[in-house]
Amino acid sequence: LEYLSPHKWRMAGAFALTLAQSGLTLLSPYLIKVAIDQHITPGNWEGLLRIGVLLALSFIALFVVSSIQSYTLSWVGQKVLATLREDLFRHLQQLPLGFHDKRIVGVTVSRVINDVAEINELLSQGVITLLGDAVVLVGIIFIMLSMSPKLALLTFTVLPLMVIATWIFSRQARTAFRATRSKVAAVVGDLAEDINGMRAIQAFTREKATQDRFEQVNRENRNAYINAMNLSFVFLPTIEFLGMLATVIVLWFGGHLVLNETVTLGVMVAFLTYVSRFFQPIQELSRIYTTFQSAMAGGEQVVKLLDTPVEIEDKPGAAALADIKGLIEFRNVSFKYREELPEVLHGIDLTIPPGKTAALVGPTGAGKTTIASLIARFYDVSGGAITIDGQDIRDVTLLSLRQQVRVISQDPFLFSRSIAENIKSGKPDASDKERCEAARLAYAPALSSRLPEGYQTKVLEGGVNLSQGQRQLISIARALLTDPRILILDESTASIDSVTEGMLQQAIARLLAGRTAIVIAHRLSTVRMADRIFVIDGGRIVEQGSHTDLLQNKGLYAQLYERQFIDKKE
Repeated sequence: LEYLSPHKWRMAGAFALTLAQSGLTLLSPYLIKVAIDQHITPGNWEGLLRIGVLLALSFIALFVVSSIQSYTLSWVGQKVLATLREDLFRHLQQLPLGFHDKRIVGVTVSRVINDVAEINELLSQGVITLLGDAVVLVGIIFIMLSMSPKLALLTFTVLPLMVIATWIFSRQARTAFRATRSKVAAVVGDLAEDINGMRAIQAFTREKATQDRFEQVNRENRNAYINAMNLSFVFLPTIEFLGMLATVIVLWFGGHLVLNETVTLGVMVAFLTYVSRFFQPIQELSRIYTTFQSAMAGGEQVVKLLDTPVEIEDKPGAAALADIKGLIEFRNVSFKYREELPEVLHGIDLTIPPGKTAALVGPTGAGKTTIASLIARFYDVSGGAITIDGQDIRDVTLLSLRQQVRVISQDPFLFSRSIAENIKSGKPDASDKERCEAARLAYAPALSSRLPEGYQTKVLEGGVNLSQGQRQLISIARALLTDPRILILDESTASIDSVTEGMLQQAIARLLAGRTAIVIAHRLSTVRMADRIFVIDGGRIVEQGSHTDLLQNKGLYAQLYERQFIDKKE
């Protein structure tokens, strides 16, 4: 309802149109009654003509009113749909990486697309239709009681049966429709995962096993929908049967009353029309109830996602981080990814002076990437503090922090846009001259010139039309354009030809010049050029110093050097 409030005047107009629609719906059977009793039976042809014209005008008016009402409700529904999805996407961007680490991408997509679509119809048309049907029901009851209380009460004898059927249906529907939302999310999640992993599926000839698993998930989704639809397919015919039963009651008892001249023929004909229309709103309400159950099942997931707390956000009164020198300090930092998981960092203390480069070295899983991620505040520390120029990063705004801290991963993400747009994505208002200068410093022209459309070449999804080296150089140009004070570089130049590697190393050297940098080092050249090397093992700093000093210590660094870098040295 909060999403409908901005459109309250349009909804009020739609409600007024609904009232008019309900009135016109109630009018035509009454006009037929008048035509039979006052004009057909007495043989008044002029009066019959007037009633016929009025009846035709009422049908035309009903058509116009219904069309405008449907358009208005559809317009509001699409506005609500778009706004809700925008809010969900905005919230997803605000949630920390820890939230996305735990979720399957396809399931999240299903929440934003499928579950929102489920509640759209209820939010827009369902609310107004519910009110309109209620008005029609009350009006029909009043008119029927005014025309023939006895015949009306006989017609209403089927209502207890209808209440019982609705009660049975409602008990089963909520569980069934919850299952459909869960299963369709599982199908989308499994599909997205399999498409992303198609290379691995084909490389390891897992097509048959993957197909079998998908068919199982798809079968469960089908069965859940069949179960939910079975309830509707039983419930709606039950309501129709009760409507036909009421019609039989009116025909039988009404026919006797007409023969006994207790009621007129026009009243009985009007009653038959009102009975059919009496059960139409009930059937419509039944369909809305089905929509309501499905929408509630989807809405629960949407609301749950919207209500997920943003754990990493600006403190009240947080200051902007501006004009920093780039002094980074870790003060007894500990960290765990979730409360129930063990710590991955223990008592980390390190200092990186402004404009200096620090290399993080250690075995896989030691905590190097975690340390780098904490500086950009992708996660918050569990204990201790991280400061930049003496300011705790939790006390400054996220926007100002991340504008001055740039992260370049070993497998950089590029958007499905042109190379030029990717370079400018970190600074959209940059001029073409600034973009070209950043690209020149990153040696990107040497690679973009090989592409058919140069900088206007569109990057395909996942950057599949670019080499690893090209993606790295573009990401370096993107970082250079924003001119950050602090860089986090997860450097990986493996599987890159020697020419590209040479350009990449020079581009990295230009990128790091005069900036504070933390490099997760994989190659000898980066390790040796670092001002200080921190050796991480088991979430702790076990060694630190220069390349020469650490080799002389004959510790873990010397072992890693001999094991990983000896071939490069040779």
